[in-house]
This record gives sequence, structure tokens and C-alpha cells, in this order.
Amino acid sequence: MGRARALTPQELAQASSIGGFFALRTGRAEHPGVPLAAVYAGRTAPLTSRIDTVAARLRAPERRVAASIAHLGLAARLWSIALGPAALHGAVPDLTADRLSWDAGRSSPDDLLLAPGGEAREATVECLVETVLEGHLAPLGEAVRRDTPVSAALLRGNAGSALAGAVRELHGWARKAGRPEVGERARALGAALFAHPALADTGTLAFAPGPAFRRRSCCLYYRCPDGGLCGDCVFERPPRRADGPN
Repeated sequence: MGRARALTPQELAQASSIGGFFALRTGRAEHPGVPLAAVYAGRTAPLTSRIDTVAARLRAPERRVAASIAHLGLAARLWSIALGPAALHGAVPDLTADRLSWDAGRSSPDDLLLAPGGEAREATVECLVETVLEGHLAPLGEAVRRDTPVSAALLRGNAGSALAGAVRELHGWARKAGRPEVGERARALGAALFAHPALADTGTLAFAPGPAFRRRSCCLYYRCPDGGLCGDCVFERPPRRADGPN
């Protein structure tokens, strides 16, 4: 797989103009959080704390609802910090789990910190699969399921929804910024990623007139007292019973 030139801090910072989910702190910090590699390897206290926080904030009736929403938020961050530089600069930073620290007590853009060094890689579908799907979302899903029994199909649906959301944000930013080539790269990468077996059954991504996704599972947000249906939900209206798709 080809190597790209190193991404400069300025190039990484440019992605933050797309939105908070695309922002990534770099360098060293006094309180950098925990390497995601440690979370995936079994140091799950930060993940448990994040799920607890989400459960309290949403008054989630079941822990698996909070686990799903916490997973969806982190999945969206991981896709965004990879796809943003890929679409903007044709390169993906070195986001290996031992270099990327997570502060579970903070929200974007302060939750993730990338250690100095590392080489960017050419922004290919294979690179994004290896970096995000295999390097993060697969072990993250396992870590979430160690904390809380939640459907693996639901977590795959979250991964698809998070990817589609990142593509949609990039496409909209590119249109407003007069950068159609960025939107086209995001669209092409997103379409190719949804052909991967881990994502192919999560939903349908369409591009008419702009990116739109309809997932085949539900993140369970509607079960919260003030919840409702997400824009890409499989349901047309909230189910009356607790046995809908998950």
C-alpha cells in the first residue's frame, strides 16, 4: 500500500473547519487520556464511564441503549478524522490505536489526541478499511460487548450510519466551500467502503441529489424518554413494542 507525504499540523487542522467531529488534537497534553489500544485490550473503565455518562444524560431505560449511543458517537469520530484528511489531502494520518488517546470524559474535539510522529498513508479504500474498520471499529465493538450485551448487527449498523454521516458532512462542506473535488473524493470513498462485507448489509447509501443513508437496524435512541427516530432509522415511526430490529 502506498505511502503519502507526512501531513502537516496545518493540514490536519484544516479538517476541523468541516465540523467538530473532524477535529483532531495533536502533540502532547498534560492529560491525554488513555490509548485506545489499552481500551481494546481490556482496560474498559473509560468506556464504562462513557456509557454511564450517556445513560444518565439520556435517562436511558436500558444500558444497551446508552452503549449503542456511546459507540455511535465514537465511531463517528473515528470515521471523520480519517475521512476528512483523505478527502481533503488524499492521505490518512497514522491513527493506529496505540497512538490515538481517548479522554472519555470529554466530547469532540477534545476527546481524541494523536501522538507526534507517524507517517500518513495514501487514501485508498484498503487503507481506510485497515485503519478504521479493522484497527478501531472491530475491537471497539468487542470492547462494548464486553461491557454490555448489545447486538453485533446493531453495532455494524452504527458503523455504517457513522460513515454515511461523515460522507454527508464532507459533501455539504465541499459544496459550500467551492471544493467539489473534496465532495467527489468523499463520495467515491464512501461508496467503495459500503461494498466491504462489514458494511454492505448495514444500509443503503444513495447520492441523489446528495448523500443519504437508510440503515437496516436501529441505534435504539427512540427508547429514551426524549428520544425519537434518527434521520437514517430503519423505522418510519417509533415502535410501540420493545422487540424491533436491533
